[in-house]
Amino acid sequence: MNRKLVLLNAVLLLVVIYGGVQLRNQYQAAKAREAALRAVRVSPTPAGPFVALANDPPVLPSGYKDVAIKDLFHPSRNPDVPVELPPPPPPPPPMPALPGYHGQMNLGDGPMALLVEKPGMAEKAIKPGETIGQFKLVDVNTSEITFAWTFNGELARRSVHELADNSAPAAAVPDGRAAAAASAPPPPVIKSNLGAGAITGFGFKECIPNDSSPEGAIDGGFRKTITTTPFGKSCRWDPVK
Repeated sequence: MNRKLVLLNAVLLLVVIYGGVQLRNQYQAAKAREAALRAVRVSPTPAGPFVALANDPPVLPSGYKDVAIKDLFHPSRNPDVPVELPPPPPPPPPMPALPGYHGQMNLGDGPMALLVEKPGMAEKAIKPGETIGQFKLVDVNTSEITFAWTFNGELARRSVHELADNSAPAAAVPDGRAAAAASAPPPPVIKSNLGAGAITGFGFKECIPNDSSPEGAIDGGFRKTITTTPFGKSCRWDPVK
């Protein structure tokens, strides 16, 4: 038993000695590295040229415009307001039919064209510069005739043979009943002795239309009086004094 303890103590002593030797070796190596680092001289790196920083731009209100125009809670602040273009104008109406051509004549003061505005209408003698319907006659000769549409001034040049109208204007046929009514005499006006009318604020009474009472007749204390004026005869009933 004592031998085992002596052996164990000897082993522990050897371990302690080995550890102490290793610790001493590491300590000496650290001292040597520290001395070597202190002996090294490091030359400083030269500084580069001095470059000044750029100045900050001035603060302008335009730099904060996005705060206003990109406000999600108020879209009316957007300056890009959509512009609603007006609707295009309607297309012009088509040109109506040109007047019919019946011929031309010259009585010494320039040519005149015999034109008909529409088939069946009366014939008119039109000089250049005069209008017929929606057209103004610009020029006429033996081969061509030129009109200007009064709506927009558009010119229309046609040959006289193209516009020749051989149809005769229709004669107006009078209505038998309308002619009889026009020729019949008016019905006679029936008159009677109606007397005086309503009293006015001036103290006399008015005359009733179709009253056949003679001048000077008396009705209810009023005498009928007829006077002649520049505008015709005047009638009234004056009170009898």
